[in-house]
Amino acid sequence: MTISPFKARIVSAALLALLLGAWEVMVRQWAVSALVLPAPSAVIASLWSGVVSGYFWPHVWSTLQAVLWGLAIGAGVGLLAGMALAESEWLERVLKPYVVVSQVVPKLALAPLFVLWFGFGMLPTVLITALICFFPLMENTLTGLRQVDAQRLQLFRMLGATRWQTLLRLKLPMGLPAILAGLRVAVVLALVGAVVAEFMGASQGLGAVVIAAQGMMDTTLMFAALVLIAAMGLILYQLCIVLERRLLRSHASSDSSASSASSGSRPRANT
Repeated sequence: MTISPFKARIVSAALLALLLGAWEVMVRQWAVSALVLPAPSAVIASLWSGVVSGYFWPHVWSTLQAVLWGLAIGAGVGLLAGMALAESEWLERVLKPYVVVSQVVPKLALAPLFVLWFGFGMLPTVLITALICFFPLMENTLTGLRQVDAQRLQLFRMLGATRWQTLLRLKLPMGLPAILAGLRVAVVLALVGAVVAEFMGASQGLGAVVIAAQGMMDTTLMFAALVLIAAMGLILYQLCIVLERRLLRSHASSDSSASSASSGSRPRANT
């Protein structure tokens, strides 16, 4: 059974409305304290008040900056590291254990050390975010470049292509779906890393708002900040999907045009 994207969005919106309605009724019916679980109406009112007054905007901008900087640094280094490890098995055997160790260490435990080393502010948040984004790009790039079609790779070798030409014109285009899948994962993890880092020592950011609301026992404000975090994550994820579709579509069109050109240039047998 197939369903159109428009109908899927309608069903998803209806499900969200149903869950929020059940949440509102449950809170009002059982007289749940707002300190424990605020009603959705109270969360929306707090969110609207913070947006209109301008309270949330500096925090949203601070978190967004940390996410974008950390994603750019982590994804860039991860892409280059994945390419280097894919091209050198010796380098992979030497460095891969250290990369794995850097990822299995909990980032929440590293956050106080980063604050101690680099001080308070955005730099520790960006570094933790970059460290979290690094591994998905590196691992997916390594996997994608290693899964190149053997026949095409043999053809490039027969044509005398250099290692650099093979990487740029064959391995990277063929591994693009895996690399973009890693980017999607990194986008989600970037927001998680930025918020977790802001828990530790940031004076601005949505993570800092959550900690401040917890200290003031303002659960409604905490939920409003969580709504903003979720909205930011959904927007960044959708932008990543749009970018992925465009890149894959352009790659598919260029690949098909190259195939047609090569087939058209083949000599025909005499009849």
